[in-house]
Amino acid sequence: MSTNNYTIGMAGHIDHGKTTLTKALTNVDTDRLKEEKERNISIELGYAPFNLGDGYQVSIIDVPGHEKFIRQMIAGVAGIDFVILVVAADEGVMPQTREHTLILNYLGVENAVIAVTKSNKVEQELLDLVEEDIRSEFSGTVFGEVPMFFVDSVSGQGIDALKDGILKRLPEVEQRNPIAKFRMPIDQAFSLKGKGAIVRGTVFEGKVNTGDELFLLPGKASVRVRQIQVHKETVDVALAGQRAAINLGGVSSNEISRGDTLTSNTSLSPSTTVDLVLHVHEQLDYKLKQRSRVKLHTGTSEVMGTIVYFDRNELSEGSQESILCQLRLDEPIAVLRGDRFIIRRPSPVETIGGGWVLDPFGAKYRFGSKTIDMLQQKMEGSLFERIEDTLESMKVASILKLSETIGATEEETEEALSEMKESGDIVNLEPDKVALQSELEGASERLIGHLSSFHQKYPMRLGPGKAEVVQEFKVSYPTLLIEHAITRCLNEKVIIKDGPSLRRAEHLPSFPKQWEKRMSNVVEQLRRSGIKHEGLAEMVRNQDIPDSLLPEFEKYLLETNRAVTLEDGTFIHQEVFDHALKNLYEGTGGDLFNVQDAKGILDLSRKYCILYLEKLDALGLTTRIDDQRKWVKHKLEPYFRL
Repeated sequence: MSTNNYTIGMAGHIDHGKTTLTKALTNVDTDRLKEEKERNISIELGYAPFNLGDGYQVSIIDVPGHEKFIRQMIAGVAGIDFVILVVAADEGVMPQTREHTLILNYLGVENAVIAVTKSNKVEQELLDLVEEDIRSEFSGTVFGEVPMFFVDSVSGQGIDALKDGILKRLPEVEQRNPIAKFRMPIDQAFSLKGKGAIVRGTVFEGKVNTGDELFLLPGKASVRVRQIQVHKETVDVALAGQRAAINLGGVSSNEISRGDTLTSNTSLSPSTTVDLVLHVHEQLDYKLKQRSRVKLHTGTSEVMGTIVYFDRNELSEGSQESILCQLRLDEPIAVLRGDRFIIRRPSPVETIGGGWVLDPFGAKYRFGSKTIDMLQQKMEGSLFERIEDTLESMKVASILKLSETIGATEEETEEALSEMKESGDIVNLEPDKVALQSELEGASERLIGHLSSFHQKYPMRLGPGKAEVVQEFKVSYPTLLIEHAITRCLNEKVIIKDGPSLRRAEHLPSFPKQWEKRMSNVVEQLRRSGIKHEGLAEMVRNQDIPDSLLPEFEKYLLETNRAVTLEDGTFIHQEVFDHALKNLYEGTGGDLFNVQDAKGILDLSRKYCILYLEKLDALGLTTRIDDQRKWVKHKLEPYFRL
């Protein structure tokens, strides 16, 4: 039989009986610290297993009610699925009751019951007035209509009815995703002798098995799961919705802090710039100016940062509108789109508001309506639009990275991508890497345009080298997308790979029109001059061709196989080189020969003869054996048929 896993929060004002009620429900005293016993208040989060029968595995988190410990309260309720809001019958709704409900509302906790404790301290006929006051206080909120139970935690009066009420409500609560990548924000870290580091938290999503390799964020330390406990029982696996204690290998407890995240998601990366959808408290005691310092609470983390607005210079009070803004944090955090958060003013202390993460990887934007329009589109866009917007920014993304960025499951992302592929909007660059078809087409068009500009600027060259093109385009596109754009253009035969160079299909190296005749004269003079001549530079000057064109002219001669260079840089016409090669081969009978033999056959000075022979060695046409050379006959085929 499958088990439903839930975590229930116990929230409310200090001294309204949350811990006593938790004990009445679970038979566990969650105040474990000496100071908590002495002061009779909860300081840290308390946990207890809540037995609701077969098919349910439920934990209760008892959060502190004192205003000084609000940070612990937020960390505790961040992972809950359901809340028991505690109100003492003899005091009614108090300041921390209001703040707790405000925080729960911002965190999106909608499933609840109200437990009116200490009901034995109020006359029976007055309990109707207590209920009326509580309903009136929470009118218009999710807590205004939830079931209310009157209990006395000491005598046990009403406890069974409260349990039954919770049991009736839980089936309406959506369970956390057990097939997503494992993620657990850490709310406790400690060590035990002989065990090492142990962390506790509520599993937000996914599952973890003994032996799994995980990452500890934001530091990205690699850790191994040695042992798992759920409700103090050793298990092989912990699932989404469960409270878990995990014994970790590869890290010490002093390297772990509350607020760190344990995950199997290799694409979940820390960020210090986060775009937010913020809902502001209806009444603020103080205005919150542009770039004010605030404290962000999300998951179990608590980080200082600077708030940045794009359509105003201050916040004065809440409204129905969603405020699109950004936090620039002092320390990195690991969050996903859709994660809930609370923002508080550090001094004077005040809860500003809360909302959800719009983009975990925000950038620096300009103040003004264009940025607001962009963020609005990011907020309201459909899954397809979010995929498109993300790929326009990232260009190429794995399905996992894409799903994490847009705040969808891998299954939802794959389904949407499948539809987009059918319509031709998406292309797979690798089995797990996708890009927009429009981005691939745009890169292809830019490639063609780049080659056209290159040919116009350097008409005598074949084209730029492929490696040079990739390097040039890396400023705008990932390498994988550039490679696919090149392959696409090659397959469509609009460009050609000529050796290491890329060129437009219709382009062949040619002389600039205004210098075409003079350069042709130089080529002809080079052909007639043989191996020993005045030099190519001098021939170019004699034709009144600018010296600035000499490097391009030399490249042209070499790339088009019109000429070769000897070891000292002397250019000789390819026909001259080939003719001398044939004469030398025939003159030696294809056998061993020395410098003296070659000198006589080619009618060259010793200097030029040696330069020519060293070129043959460099091309692999001959090989030296002591003071002689041997022909490498299979290398001669391109030059003449033996």
